[in-house]
Amino acid sequence: MIAKYFAQQTSAIEDRWLAGIETKEDWLRQREIHLTQLKDMLGLNPFPQKTPLNAVITGTTKHESFRVENIHFQSRPGLYVTGNLYVPHEVDNKLPAILYVCGHGQVKINGVAYGAKAHYQHHGAWFARNGYVCLTIDTLQLGEIEGIHHGTYRYDKWWWLNRGYTPAGVEAWNCIRALDYLQSRPEVDGDRLGVTGRSGGGAYSWWIAALDERIKVAVPVAGTTDLRNHVVDGTVEGHCDCMFMVNTYQWDYPLVAALVAPRPLLLSNTDNDRIFPLDGVYRTFRKVSQVYDLLDASDKFSLHITSGPHKDTQELRVHAFRWFNYYLKDGKTDLLRNQADKLFEPTDLKVFDKLPTDQVNTEISESFVPTAAAPAVVTSQNELAQITKSLKQSLLEKSFAAWPQNPVTLQPQRVSDSYAEGLVMSVYVFQSQAAIPLNLYVVHDKKLTQAKVCELTVLDQNGWNDFLSLYRDAFGDRDALRGEHFVAQDASSEDHFEKLQQRLLKNSVMMAYVAPRGVGPTIWDQAKKKQVQHQRRFYLLGESLESMQVWDVRRAIQAVTTVTGHNNETKTTLQATGRMAGVSLYATLFQNGVAELHLTHLPSSHRDGPYFFNVSRICDIPQIALAVASQTPLFLYDVDDDGFQHTTDSARHMNWQQPRLVITTNK
Repeated sequence: MIAKYFAQQTSAIEDRWLAGIETKEDWLRQREIHLTQLKDMLGLNPFPQKTPLNAVITGTTKHESFRVENIHFQSRPGLYVTGNLYVPHEVDNKLPAILYVCGHGQVKINGVAYGAKAHYQHHGAWFARNGYVCLTIDTLQLGEIEGIHHGTYRYDKWWWLNRGYTPAGVEAWNCIRALDYLQSRPEVDGDRLGVTGRSGGGAYSWWIAALDERIKVAVPVAGTTDLRNHVVDGTVEGHCDCMFMVNTYQWDYPLVAALVAPRPLLLSNTDNDRIFPLDGVYRTFRKVSQVYDLLDASDKFSLHITSGPHKDTQELRVHAFRWFNYYLKDGKTDLLRNQADKLFEPTDLKVFDKLPTDQVNTEISESFVPTAAAPAVVTSQNELAQITKSLKQSLLEKSFAAWPQNPVTLQPQRVSDSYAEGLVMSVYVFQSQAAIPLNLYVVHDKKLTQAKVCELTVLDQNGWNDFLSLYRDAFGDRDALRGEHFVAQDASSEDHFEKLQQRLLKNSVMMAYVAPRGVGPTIWDQAKKKQVQHQRRFYLLGESLESMQVWDVRRAIQAVTTVTGHNNETKTTLQATGRMAGVSLYATLFQNGVAELHLTHLPSSHRDGPYFFNVSRICDIPQIALAVASQTPLFLYDVDDDGFQHTTDSARHMNWQQPRLVITTNK
């Protein structure tokens, strides 16, 4: 199921390529919108203040034809960038300059990091020997100060999505400030700047070339492919987070490349690169070519393919060098007479003897993208209504933009009725999205004709296992649950079932259960790595798993109303625990039809989930709890004692009376 879904979502994004753009003027108008969106998706909107670089040269090494200056600067206060500046000895006139952005080439000796710049030193040396100034900078993760690229890939930092944070944004910002530094140098012609790099450096070349028109020529090497490769073919599993923007606006990656047009751009790759496959690279080339054609700049864009795997080869370098010579040196096409060699020991290129104590590199994810300001206490219902309207609009634009604009028909179908112990369990299948069928389990007295209450429970995986344990003895061998994997039964399950049975038989109550995608019947590979990589596929598509589970719960509420034949005398209550409590809270914010909402262990901060794009830039859970309680009675159980102070203070100022808002803390 999930593979089909990923393929459909990828196709939907592909189908929007250049929609509504037919002329040069169309593109130029849309380009400004795209540029703002890209900044937003890299955490650069609003654009950060350019603070003093505080550049320092800590050492110099001389070669027969050039010198290397070991430098550091601060792209923000405390955000250190370490690099090597390669400068020819002979500088009669200002020279063109290249920003070389490193990939993932770790150099570490006896536990000491020397930075990727030591690994990629041969590029800077070649440029300097051929009449360029070249600044080679370390990455955030593989610098002398070791930050983190692998937030979602390795460290479960899914709250990065909430912040709208990606290390790609840090790399892009460091590149922007590196250009500032180059333009400050007396040897550099600031109007002749180029960028190149391979692998991770190829990706950063795309970011900076798209964002900053000071880049006049770009040669990204092995740094991009399209969503189809990443999501459908699985190349995402070979990449860390620095390769990806927070895809709020559901882009495919050729759009990043298209923003470079009409400037000279060489797309360079090998033909057997497992993480940047040739078919995706070629699709990217074909799409970007359409934009260059619109701008009458077809001669400025070319594709360079050599044989080989994902590796830094001389064949890749030669064409890149010639491309820069042609466009930054007035059409120079001389034969290249020297190759790129490593000439220095890592110790020659090291910037710091001792790492600065004021560095923020290792924790930059905590501050790079600002969060929403702490909310003021709400004092009136009118004020709350305006706040709620604004929050919903922002969330739809920045957190839930991937929700279907034209939902498929629910099509709830009853697939089985099972009878036991005076009860009936009916199983319905409804369509949450195309390729996402979900089960709705409905249990009630088999004689019941009209329920007063339908209690819909949203299940996480533990809840699903508890659901199976609860109904195992009664329905485990019936059609409703036959074939399910039952975990070891809790000793209390039998007692719980008897109490529930009596309640259902004596009251006009109906129980309903739904497991959103990825839970219960739709669970996918439970191996930790596969769980992570599936969630990252959602991320690349402009979704999060939990944002789409919110959609599933909305659809389940609709399905309950449809399949149980509710009228105005029947009310639906919703209940959930833990992270699904957060999912259900947001579902209720956007979906009418819930008479009461009962949530246990609701997190008081999105830091603990659920994880939605950009949500921490907009609000936090206590504000949403207040907004929901204004329209639906809200009962919170076992929540943090101090976590919902904003909610309770605002309710008190508005003179709310129970049961509009009831909070039981875990104190």
